[in-house]
Amino acid sequence: MRAFGCSGRDLWGLTLVLLAMALAAGSARAATPLEVAYAGSMGALMERGVGPAIAQRMAAELRGRAQGSTGLAHLIIAGSIRPDVFIAITPGPMRTVLRAGKAARAMPIARTEMVLAYSPRSRFATQFAATDGRPWWRILEQPGLRFGRTDPEVDPQGLNTIFMLQLAESYYHQARLADKILGPQLNPRQIFQEPEVMARLQAGQLDASAAYKTQPAAMGLPFVTLPREINLGDAALANEYRAATVNINGKPRHPSPLVFYAAVLRDAPQPKLAARFVAWLTSAEAREIMARYHYDGPGDARPLTR
Repeated sequence: MRAFGCSGRDLWGLTLVLLAMALAAGSARAATPLEVAYAGSMGALMERGVGPAIAQRMAAELRGRAQGSTGLAHLIIAGSIRPDVFIAITPGPMRTVLRAGKAARAMPIARTEMVLAYSPRSRFATQFAATDGRPWWRILEQPGLRFGRTDPEVDPQGLNTIFMLQLAESYYHQARLADKILGPQLNPRQIFQEPEVMARLQAGQLDASAAYKTQPAAMGLPFVTLPREINLGDAALANEYRAATVNINGKPRHPSPLVFYAAVLRDAPQPKLAARFVAWLTSAEAREIMARYHYDGPGDARPLTR
C-alpha cells in the first residue's frame, strides 16, 4: 500500500516516530515542577546529579535558582520568589528564613570545606601546584595576581573567604593577611557573582579564588587544601572558628562550620513533593550522589528550628 508517495515500511516507521514523540510529550507533561532555590556553589550537583535522580524517582522536574544563600533568603522573606525548597550553606541564611516564619525546620544534608582554587592557565599555577605545606599566602600577596571572590554582604562564600583569611592570620602568625590579599571588604576588582568565579578561573581570567571544595573538584580545577583550623569544615572546631569576625551593615558576624541545610517552605506550591524531596536528600542514595560531587556527610550537625 502507498499513500502520499510513502511505502508501507515508511508509514510504519513514521508511526513509530510519532508514537515515541507522543510518549515523550506525555512524560514531560507528567513531570511535576519542583522549584528549588539553592546556594550557587551547588550548581553542578543539582543540575547533573540531583535533577536526573528525582526525575526518575519522583517524576519531578527540578527547576533551580542558583544564587548566594543570603540573597536568596532575603528574596524569600520579601516574597519576591516562592520556591518549594530552600537549600543554604551555613546556618545563618536558613535561620533568617526560619525566624521570618517561612519554614518550620531545616535538615542538615551535607558539608564542605574552604580550599584555595587556582586556574591551570595562570602564570602562578606552577607555584600553587608546588605548595605542599609551603606558605600559599605568599603567592596571593604577589603583585598582579588576580583574586576572585563573592560579595560578603549577600553570599556566605564571600563572607567565609574573609573568615578563612582572618583565621589564617592567627594560625600562620601573619598580621593583616586578609587586608593584604583582599584590600577593602567590598573590593569591586575582586567581587563577582558566585557561578562566575569558577567560570573565570576556567577561562584564565582569574588566577585564584577561595572556594568550597565542591566547586573546583566538580569542574576539574586544581586546588590547595587548607588546615582544618582555618578551612571551616570541622564541626568540632566551631568555637575556635568564632574567633574570626566581620562587620556587615554594622553587625558583627562570625563563621559557622560549612554545613548545607534544606527546608520545605511554608507556602511551597508543591508541599508534598517538597517534603519528599527534602527527606530524599537525607537518604543513602542522595548521599552517594553527593559524594560523587565531593560533598561530605553532615556529620554531627543537627536540624535547625525557629
